Amino acid sequence: MKRAIPVLVLSVAGLIPVWRYDVSTGTSSTEVAAPASTPSTSSSGTAVVVKGTTVGTEKGDVQVEVAFEGDAISAVRMLKQPNHPQTTAAVPTLISETLRAQSADIDTVSGATLTSDGYKESLQAAIDGRAAAAAPSPTDASAASQVVAGPTVGTEKGDVQVEVTFEGDAISAVRMLKQPNHPQTTAAVPTLISETLRAQSADIDTVSGATLTSEGYKESLQAAIDAKGA
Repeated sequence: MKRAIPVLVLSVAGLIPVWRYDVSTGTSSTEVAAPASTPSTSSSGTAVVVKGTTVGTEKGDVQVEVAFEGDAISAVRMLKQPNHPQTTAAVPTLISETLRAQSADIDTVSGATLTSDGYKESLQAAIDGRAAAAAPSPTDASAASQVVAGPTVGTEKGDVQVEVTFEGDAISAVRMLKQPNHPQTTAAVPTLISETLRAQSADIDTVSGATLTSEGYKESLQAAIDAKGA
């Protein structure tokens, strides 16, 4: 009985740290960061999708569809392709090379020559179709142009009058409506027009040997510019 007492005391003492331990009642969790999501945008609002022509080959038809972001090729999709292992293997390379070159000027994939040639032909047709669609029509171009005739300016050598074509605010062309019938004038006019297109104003130098024509030219030109801005 006497030996049992110390054992009991030690046992009780050993439990004391357990009783004094403050147990946390909160629950912990491991947070896993989700991958950032990329907002999905509809490409139809910004991309132009053009189908190339269907090109027949000995292996089968080939047709591509090209998506353009501005003038850049952003994606290429096969609409038709031969059901052949070499074609299947070649298509990713053809598309990758197209995105790199941004044109149909790419190499033929070895072992898939017919498919490659058909792919490039259909691709080029799609690129040409995109360019044609993006080009302004003649009607649009004429609507953007404005032609203004300057007044006739009399000089000792003869009358001078210019006609100015504006594209927006830029001077795109100058045409002489009246000019003195004189060799020095004839020689000076191309220089006057060239300098006008460069300066985009009437602030140009007088051509040596054709001072009177130059002064009349600049006066008629300035009047046309002023009339455009009015």
